[in-house]
Amino acid sequence: MYKAVTRGIRVTVEPRYLPEESQPDKGKFFFAYTVEITNMSTERVQLRSRHWRIVDGTGSLQEVRGAGVVGQQPVLGPGETFTYTSGCPLTTPDGTMEGTYTMVGASGQEFEAAIPAFSLDSPHAKRVVH
Repeated sequence: MYKAVTRGIRVTVEPRYLPEESQPDKGKFFFAYTVEITNMSTERVQLRSRHWRIVDGTGSLQEVRGAGVVGQQPVLGPGETFTYTSGCPLTTPDGTMEGTYTMVGASGQEFEAAIPAFSLDSPHAKRVVH
């Protein structure tokens, strides 16, 4: 599990490889990740948008931006948690993801909450020890 905390917003991510959705012989590797966002601050916040940086095993970067997550823009009061699961297809057996959520506090001030960098690893990835 990967974790980051920004201004009292804790983001944890648990990725996993989905062999049933993948076709390694065709260069299709599918990963799911479950994100838990917990408001540990004393202020109500809303998740407005997301920005992902996805890097595949060859170093190719894809950036994804959009409103909310899984079609929602959740509002979290102090101590509340929002959890969702999404997925990411890659053409390589491994890669990484990281990003930010744009949050808005009760005062209307926006800030970026970090999504920790995490590894996408399938059993088909070649391991190299340096």
